[in-house]
Amino acid sequence: MLDLPRRLTAEALGTAMLVAAVVGSGIMADRLSSDMAVSLLGNAIPTGAILVVLITLLGPVSGAHFNPVVTLVFALKREIATRAALAYVAAQIAGGIAGTILAHAMFDLPLLQVSTTIRTGTGQWLAEAVATFGLLLTIHLGLRFRYEAIPWLVGLYITAAYWFTASTSFANPAVVIARALSDTFAGIRPADLPGFILAQVVGGLAALLLTGWLLAETKPLASPPENMKGAE
Repeated sequence: MLDLPRRLTAEALGTAMLVAAVVGSGIMADRLSSDMAVSLLGNAIPTGAILVVLITLLGPVSGAHFNPVVTLVFALKREIATRAALAYVAAQIAGGIAGTILAHAMFDLPLLQVSTTIRTGTGQWLAEAVATFGLLLTIHLGLRFRYEAIPWLVGLYITAAYWFTASTSFANPAVVIARALSDTFAGIRPADLPGFILAQVVGGLAALLLTGWLLAETKPLASPPENMKGAE
């Protein structure tokens, strides 16, 4: 395994590029079309595509978490040390904010913004819990059964979740924080962050519990004692 500084660099870089793709494609889609459905499609496809690329390339370096909930779940499974997990989360948040600023710079927008887009309510929170639950379920089952397909599984899942969840599937606290700093198509009002982040954590923990049960090794039935054999 690579040393922690290199892993943190990969996490920050990957999250920055992910957020730049999310925010940048949202700005581009909104500029090119007044049709909300077309804009959402123009936002969803690049997000799924960049995830395939980033996970494929940076997965061998850091595990390609790019998401504090993913890191939290792996920390609870003792697959990453607590100190490293905290550093991962800090790198992810910093990278996400950098990605937002980069997207703004590319489109000649003010670098520092605060979103005014309202995203709140039980439907949105449930959608975020479902989106994050599905993401973690995809990761855990993929790691067990189709490790080599993880980049595609995650990319395709997020592309689909943009459309079947009411919240358009943020599913990532670092991305939520970064998008709160963009008053564009992809933004979310800062006041709505706590509800989204809590729902994401709940969804991630629910996936951890379910996959822990689904993938638990079952002990074979003990053989009958020698003096019992043939008694039937």
